[in-house]
Amino acid sequence: MSTTRLTDSWARFRFAVVAPLLAAPPAVGRLQAELDRLAQTTWRHPQTGAPVRFGRSTIERWYYAARASADPIGELSRRVRRDRGRRRVIGPELADLIRAQHAEHPSWSYTLRRDNLEVMVSEDPALGPLPSYPSLRRYLLAQGMIKQPRRRRRGPDRQAEPARSPREVRSYEAEHVGGLWHLDFHHGSRKILDSKGEWRTPILLAILDDRSRLVCHAQWSFDETAETLIHGLCQAFMKRDLPRAILTDNGSAMLAAETTEGLERLSILHQTTLPYSAYQNGKQEVLWAQVEGRLVAMLEGEPDLTLSLLNRTTLAWVEMEYQRKVHSEIAETPLARWLAGPSVTRPCPEAEALRRAFTARATRTQRRSDGTFTLAGIRFEVPGRFRHLPRLALRFASWQRRTVWIVDPDSGAFLERCHPLNRAKNADGFRRPRTTPAAAEPEPAAEPAGIAPLLRRLMADYAATGLPPAYLPTEER
Repeated sequence: MSTTRLTDSWARFRFAVVAPLLAAPPAVGRLQAELDRLAQTTWRHPQTGAPVRFGRSTIERWYYAARASADPIGELSRRVRRDRGRRRVIGPELADLIRAQHAEHPSWSYTLRRDNLEVMVSEDPALGPLPSYPSLRRYLLAQGMIKQPRRRRRGPDRQAEPARSPREVRSYEAEHVGGLWHLDFHHGSRKILDSKGEWRTPILLAILDDRSRLVCHAQWSFDETAETLIHGLCQAFMKRDLPRAILTDNGSAMLAAETTEGLERLSILHQTTLPYSAYQNGKQEVLWAQVEGRLVAMLEGEPDLTLSLLNRTTLAWVEMEYQRKVHSEIAETPLARWLAGPSVTRPCPEAEALRRAFTARATRTQRRSDGTFTLAGIRFEVPGRFRHLPRLALRFASWQRRTVWIVDPDSGAFLERCHPLNRAKNADGFRRPRTTPAAAEPEPAAEPAGIAPLLRRLMADYAATGLPPAYLPTEER
């Protein structure tokens, strides 16, 4: 469902190279040594997969560009050409000829259109140079002059499953606050009654800072979906700002397109643990032991435990005891260690920006007959000013399908919101005329005038051979 562009893969690759320097800035005087080390490292090319190395000056330029920007991945992406969208080859006279040709023969293929234009340009050099096939096709698509019969081709997405490789086990700790966060779900040991009177197991989502062991956010729910994960993660960002990296397991919620793409848009490095290696998230396991041994234990005498009460007591215990109690491993309280820093966090954007960031990308083909597309089994109407686009770049959240946005495929800017198809409203029979960028007002279809230029040239070339027509008329047979 998601799409990956060439600029995205290069931006993610460059960010992955310099992300360790952003998460753990080197000490004074050690930057050049770290750059030399990265310059000696062999990387895998983001497109071909071949081994490749980069010079120190190149990596240094990436590092300073990412450090100075509020959107490191966007800063490291490839720039769009300044002349993109400008067609210097197609002049006004040739543009009028192309429009007239489309009005006469809307079902012609792009190759047939160019072959006929080649004959016209050769007969009248004043029309200007003949554009190449890609240039002509891009111009026709941009102007809404699309071939009527079309084919849709869709291929299944293929993902490679990483194999588990043996690794030695070592303890680790981030050097900076916000350099690494842990995130995981925990199934509670005590069932509670929900609003329907059913006994269900509550699930705790906790987000933990690696260096300070501070709980950035904790919240109970009845599922561990991507919606629940992002709901809690956004609250952690608004409370504690944006970290540089997040470590999770390989759960479906952590690997959902909304989660991975949202962290990427926020320039947060998303890392996952090795399969069957839960010890890599050991700090979370220590937290679960305290949750069960202290928090849940103190709720044994409460017979009417609900999800709301469980969340209120959890937040009180986290903020008033856990954050302010001396941690045996770091020998100070998580709150004091968080405040002491050093910190590499970044300011959190507004709530609407967070909501739009955690959306999945999709590309859909627009139905030319009624201007709709289907997403997750729901048909959506395309606004009239986008009816000439054959394929639409979309952003959406799978749990909130009433909000689907059309975005710019190059910049990712949000353009327009699409609404589900309202068949009851369409039953009134009111139909507006279509409008496309090809013309400011609808023009009547022109009638084809005589034999096409290409066929006339072929007939002239055949006559120049001097050979008689290779057929016998019916009356002379």
